[in-house]
Amino acid sequence: MQGRTAGNSFTVMNELVLPNDTNSFGNLMGGRLMYWMDIAAALAAMKHSNTPSMTASVDNISFKNPIKLGNIVHIEAKVTRSFNTSMEIHLKVWGEDSVHQYQYESNEAYFTFVALDPNGKPRPVPPIIPETEEEIKLYEGALRRRQLRLILAGKMKPDDANELKALFNK
Repeated sequence: MQGRTAGNSFTVMNELVLPNDTNSFGNLMGGRLMYWMDIAAALAAMKHSNTPSMTASVDNISFKNPIKLGNIVHIEAKVTRSFNTSMEIHLKVWGEDSVHQYQYESNEAYFTFVALDPNGKPRPVPPIIPETEEEIKLYEGALRRRQLRLILAGKMKPDDANELKALFNK
């Protein structure tokens, strides 16, 4: 299977925060943001794998700054690394206050998606070819993040996580 560049999966999604999207403080609800992030990640995964894909896991999502009513949400998603049938997608989120004309960082996260065949079974995905310095850094860290996810899910023993252990045994 021929590899694809990380840039080929790059997806940008924009949403306007409307009253129905906010909590009683006038901030975008976290669940609505995660919903939009899941859509952006799914689009990036489908662009890379050229097949429908589903969410397998979501890493920690930390909210750095709230996004206010009337502001614009910018979501960028890109596949950082693919494994056999799964893909790690990195997402960055910004808010934009168009009245005062400034952007601010809201959060970032990693989602894992699995590519599916027509029968809903996992199917192989193309390898990622990182090109930029940032893509290479994300690619190299993806194996450690994957090992941590597998340990936390009980699917890998900590002693088997060689890439992750290497961080502590220098």
